[in-house]
Amino acid sequence: MAEREGAEVKKGQEEGMKLAVSLLEEFGLPLGLLPLGDVVEVGFVRATGYMWIAQRKKVEHHFRMVSKHVSYDADITGYVKPSSIKKLKGVKAKELMLWPPVNEITVDHPPTGKIHFKSLAAATKPFPVEAFAAGQ
Repeated sequence: MAEREGAEVKKGQEEGMKLAVSLLEEFGLPLGLLPLGDVVEVGFVRATGYMWIAQRKKVEHHFRMVSKHVSYDADITGYVKPSSIKKLKGVKAKELMLWPPVNEITVDHPPTGKIHFKSLAAATKPFPVEAFAAGQ
């Protein structure tokens, strides 16, 4: 795949999570944003910001502070930029009885303490950033 050309790739849970966490830190995103399961591979192309995460299976997580269920597919892709992930694929957040895909996540800059999740329907929901801290 051309979009993965020149990528830094880490395989396995430990090495993959190290890369994923370092990318979240570097780009100013909350460390608990991607509660991943059995990671197979994480890759990042610095020139374009393209990243991917492959897990053995889909993972669902409940963020208690904001009472939000989020589903992470086995394959997650997106473009990481400072304070945001754009063209995100493989992440869905439960709204009532539906699971609309989340296609963009943005942390306010300058910081206001808010993180915004945008769906394909252009609906944007703000939440406190601390709700997505590591361990939440």
